[in-house]
Parts: sequence; structure tokens; C-alpha cells
Amino acid sequence: MTPRRPVLSPPLPSRGLRSVPRPILLVAALLLGVGGCQDAQLPPLAPGDVPRAAVSFPEEWRFPSDAEPVTARNGGVSTTDALATQVGIQILREGGTAMDAAIAVSFALAVVNPSAGNLGGGGFMVTRTGDGETSALDYREKAPLAAYRDMYLDEEGELTDASVLGHRSVGVPGTVMGMWAAHERYGTLPWEALVQPSIHLAEGFPVAERFARSVRGSRASLELFETTRTTFLPDGEVPAVGTTFRQPDLARTLTRIRDRGPDGFYRGETADLIVEEMARGDGLITHRDLEEYTAVWRTPVTFTYRGYTVTSMPPSSSGGATLALMAHILEDHDLAGMGWHSPEMIHVMTEAWRRAYADRNQVLADMDFVDVPLERMTSRDYARERGADIALDRATPSEEVGPGLEVGEGINTTHYSIVDRWGNAVAVTTTLNSSFGSKVTVAGGGFLLNNEMDDFAAKPGFPNQFGLVQGEQNAIEPGKRMLSAMTPTVVTNPAGELFFVTGTPGGSTIITTVFQTLVNIIDFGMSVSQAVNAPRVHHQHLPDRISWESGGLSPEVVGALEARGHTLQERGGTSGDVQAILILPDGTLTLHADPRLGGTALGY
Repeated sequence: MTPRRPVLSPPLPSRGLRSVPRPILLVAALLLGVGGCQDAQLPPLAPGDVPRAAVSFPEEWRFPSDAEPVTARNGGVSTTDALATQVGIQILREGGTAMDAAIAVSFALAVVNPSAGNLGGGGFMVTRTGDGETSALDYREKAPLAAYRDMYLDEEGELTDASVLGHRSVGVPGTVMGMWAAHERYGTLPWEALVQPSIHLAEGFPVAERFARSVRGSRASLELFETTRTTFLPDGEVPAVGTTFRQPDLARTLTRIRDRGPDGFYRGETADLIVEEMARGDGLITHRDLEEYTAVWRTPVTFTYRGYTVTSMPPSSSGGATLALMAHILEDHDLAGMGWHSPEMIHVMTEAWRRAYADRNQVLADMDFVDVPLERMTSRDYARERGADIALDRATPSEEVGPGLEVGEGINTTHYSIVDRWGNAVAVTTTLNSSFGSKVTVAGGGFLLNNEMDDFAAKPGFPNQFGLVQGEQNAIEPGKRMLSAMTPTVVTNPAGELFFVTGTPGGSTIITTVFQTLVNIIDFGMSVSQAVNAPRVHHQHLPDRISWESGGLSPEVVGALEARGHTLQERGGTSGDVQAILILPDGTLTLHADPRLGGTALGY
């Protein structure tokens, strides 16, 4: 059966490769800057309604509560990078759908945000068409066929750093095949037209402060590999802000992908370059690994929270199932009546989170390899059982909740959200895992490779590089996808209309960040900019502590939580990089890019 296309989309082109429409090649214009009491039946708030409790951010919090969102009537794009956002908005203006724009943005991010955007990584996509059809695309990386359970242990059975750095840490990339699968099902513009903007960017784009800062922050590790050093530290220096950064090898790789589709990456010259690079460093990926890689369309995790329907990723992402368990536990608590970021609210959220993460880390993994009790974990009956022992006056030690084998994940991920004029919505989260992944750049190919193998349990029951203990479900097996926390999410309102599109990077904090953004909007009636700018807290069962962003909690709230038995830790930086689009009752799109990392939202 041929999958349905988005309703109200432009006329569909014939399949196959063809010349690129000239207007979409006008990427030069994109380089010129930026425009642009318990109660399970509590009624939801519409955006702009008066919240049940006053919402004010702490005085020391750095981001404003009164920031104005970007507004639009026809379409909008929110990403972590100005140039990538402009590529996406140009595709929408030229008649492309949200899916077309999402594909183009993915390739653009591989050029302008190489610490997380990628060709050599993978990710997840959640979509909703204008007629309400939802889908989830899993293009997570896979373990090479030569991978084996104890491959990162030395002769004494101790963990080495080979799962983190270098060629042996690389999983089989999924991004290019993921974009092709998305185009085959939902694309309307020619494939070439969606890859071409990234080629222009690879031929040269102006260095922004964030790009320079990311290279500077990873300089020591980037210098370990010759091709990476010469690519990102030309003349031995961090590229200066305002200079033109050129990536000719990457431009040639993208040209092959443009002309040959996935065969331009998984076969032929690019595949040869990847296999040759593996041979230089004891890597495991072979031509067979590349040729046999597939992206998988899966049934999304769908649940309701206070009348709103939430659609998110199933395993191999843990995001949707964990989000559902949190929401179902907390739906029996009047968060708004407690007051935003009150000790009571943070306490009860923490108790739900520690239980949800304990379950996440014991039972979730790649469903193609492991039996996952997904239906039970996402049911209300189970949530009531799991949350029945939450005490409102004291913290539950995590050791009493369960063993909670935590899975580590790098924080250097990126997310983008897109809505078009036909009501199609796409949420995408993609990653190399660590910043700049394995730090290995494919010689002659110009692109970085992931270090996603570290997201497996390299030694089940023992801490990994992050000090996190991992479980048997996520042990290394050939061809298996490693567990992830990525949580691209689309929400509809009680009337069944598109309401909210969101997601974030942040490793194990992704799920709590997405959940807090939903609560800010649904329970507290915040605008999209307030919901994104608001300070965040996090608890993941183990380690047994609440972390919070600097300046995000008052001393009084910290003291009240400690009096309940919580341990708290202030984190020096920020948490997440949410890219969000909220649709108002009149159909207006409101967009906000998280100021934490300086992203850009545009609409028209």
C-alpha cells in the first residue's frame, strides 16, 4: 500500500532525480543575516488564559519572561542555527512542505553545526500531516555487524575509552537514509532541491560566534586526528568570527548524495572513503554494514495529558514511553494549584521522574532485539500503581524505587521544529552523541562520524564515562540500535487540532525538559517564549539529586526541597535548547528558539 501524502500539499512531482528549480538555488540570499488537590480531569488552559497561579521567574534568572515570540500565518521554522533556519523557511516559501524543509534543514545543519548536525550520525523524526496522520521515523545508528558484547573491555575486564573516542566508537550512520525515507513517503519537491542549499553552504559560509565557540571548546580533541584538525582548525587556528569557512570535501560528498540519493553515501565513493577511514583506526564498519542499513517507520507513542494528545517516539528512543509515564503519574496532581516552581510542584515532579527513569533504564531498548513492555509502561493503570506511594511531604530515596540502571547519552544533539501552510508538522532530533562525535572526520569526505557506540551498555552493571550504570537490555549486539533519550514531540489540542511542536537536545535531560515545556503551556498557560525561557530542573533517578540551572531556583525553594529530604545540585551551565512552535486558537503560529544556545526562529 502506498503511503498517503500530506493533505493540502502542492502538486506532487514525478519520482526520480531531476534538475533543481532555480529559485531554490538562491541560497546566497540566506547568507545575509536573520529576519526575523488531586484531580485527573483538570480543564486545560489555552495559551494566553490567566494561569491558576502567578508565574514569575527568579530575580537572578538570566532569560526574560516577557520575550515576544515570532509570529506567522503560513509557516515557520525553529532551529539552533540562523543559516539552517533560513534554508528551511526558503523551502517553505518556494512551495515545499514541512517535510521538504525538514530534509533541507538536516543537510544544512551538517554543514553549519558540525558538533551535532551530521551526515555521520542519526536521529528520530515525528510527523503529523494536515489530516491528522502521525508517524515516527527511526534512523538511529546501528552497531556494526562485527561488534560484540565486550569489545570495549581490556584484558582485566575494565572499560577503555574506545567507545568514546576514535574509529572504534562509530556506529553505522543513519541520517542520509533517514532523510531519503522521509522524502520517499512525504517529500514533494525534488530531492536535489533539498540537498542543494547545503552544498552552497559547504562551499563557504560566514563563521558565527557559536560555531567558533564550539570548535574552541573541543579544540584539544579535534587536534587528535589529522583530517579533523585540518578541516576545523585551518592553519592551526579556530576559525575567526566573520571569516568564510569552506568545506570542499563535504561539498563533494553532498553533491554525490544530491545526484545519487542514499547510494551517494552508502555505496560508491563515499562508502569507500568511510571503509578506508575505518581501516586507519581499527574501526568496524564495512561495505556490508553500509549497504544493509535501513531506517524504520514505527508506530508513535501516543497518550493524552489533560485532554491534549501527545505524539512522540517509541524505542529505540526512550523518550515517548518515559514521557507518557511521567504525564500519567502527574495527571493526578494539580500542578497549577501548587504554583509554578513551588517546592510542592518540583517535589511531586521529581517523584514522578525518578520512578519513570527507573523503569526506562530497566526495560527500554531496541524493540527489534528486546521484548519491551511498551503498552504497560504507557498505560494509566500502571502509572497509578507506580505513583501510588508518592508522599507529598518527603522524598523517596531512589534505592527504594528500583535499581534504575541509567543509560548515558551525549548532550551535543540538535533539534528543529517546522510547520507549513497546510498544517503539516515535523519534529526532528539528531546527533553525533558527543560534541563532534568520535572526533574522526572521513578523509576525502569532509564529514564527522558519531561515537554512538558509547550509548550501549559497554559493561552492563558498571559505570560508563559519565559515571552512569547501564543495563542488560542495552548490551551491545551486532546490528542493534542503541537506546536514546531523544524526544521529538507533536501535540494536538482537545479539538484534535495541531497545537504544539517541540523537542530539545540535552542527553538524559531531554525528557524532563520536553515535559516541563509541555507543563508550562498546558498547566500554566504560558506563551511559547515564556515556556521555553523558563528555568528548568532535572532528576533522573540516579544519581539521586535534583539539578537546576544557575539562577533558576530561589534559596527559599532550595531550602524547602532539602527539608523534604532532596539533595540538590546547581549546575554551572544551562539545560537543553528547545525549538518550539505553538499554534494559537486563531491559527497563528508562534515560534521561539531557546536563547540558551542562541537559535533562530523564522516565519512568514
